[in-house]
Amino acid sequence: MPNGERGMMDEKTIWAALADVVDPEIPVVSLVEMGIVREVLVGETAVTVTITPTFSGCPALHVMKQDIITRLQALGCPTVIVETTLHPPWSSDWISNEGRRKLKAFGLAPPQRHGGNVVVTFFDPVPCPYCDSLNTTVKNEFGPTLCRAIHYCNDCQQPFEQFKPL
Repeated sequence: MPNGERGMMDEKTIWAALADVVDPEIPVVSLVEMGIVREVLVGETAVTVTITPTFSGCPALHVMKQDIITRLQALGCPTVIVETTLHPPWSSDWISNEGRRKLKAFGLAPPQRHGGNVVVTFFDPVPCPYCDSLNTTVKNEFGPTLCRAIHYCNDCQQPFEQFKPL
């Protein structure tokens, strides 16, 4: 709801609106569900949104920023500032449970939670998002984007991508 004194939205309303902004590379999940949106600050004259991209050289960074600005301006925020921070670096552990569910339903194996021990997860079997089999093999460590790998399920014979644990 708008704040009568400042004409600005409250933080809860901003977060709810940001939940509508989808990841440009995986449009079934929002930037909030991916853990990319890190902070919202509602100031006297502007809303500042801080994001952390999945990779420092993320090719979708400009699109994400513009989509956030467009969504919040449509909500009535006259000035929207989107800041990027790389510290701490984005972690796949930040993907919400709902985001993980949506990734799997989309056919993209969600990354395992690793708590910072990524070495272990790179060698763990990846469950097939279609049949949940662990009888899968890596076909290519690099998928269509830096954050994905290509796997094959030996049981249901489906190729699939995995969002890498980072």
